[in-house]
Amino acid sequence: MPIYEYRCEHCGFQKEHLQKMSDAVLTVCPSCNSDRYVKLLSVAGFQLKGSGWYATDFKCGAGKGKDENASTTAPPASCDGCPCHSS
Repeated sequence: MPIYEYRCEHCGFQKEHLQKMSDAVLTVCPSCNSDRYVKLLSVAGFQLKGSGWYATDFKCGAGKGKDENASTTAPPASCDGCPCHSS
């Protein structure tokens, strides 16, 4: 479940709340009971670096989405007997 950060525009109280994405936005401040409790926009807690992920980066079963016209290569030794590479 995502963690959302809220701040009260009336008293300045700030807190993080663990909520489902489908939960309603909180509007009442738990500190002063004001209805000016707003969700803050925060940066993501992770960064994606590097060239990305590709179907060829995973062991067996990740061949979904690979180009049908691409040249085929021998499966890695770790896939010996794997059903996704059997002919």
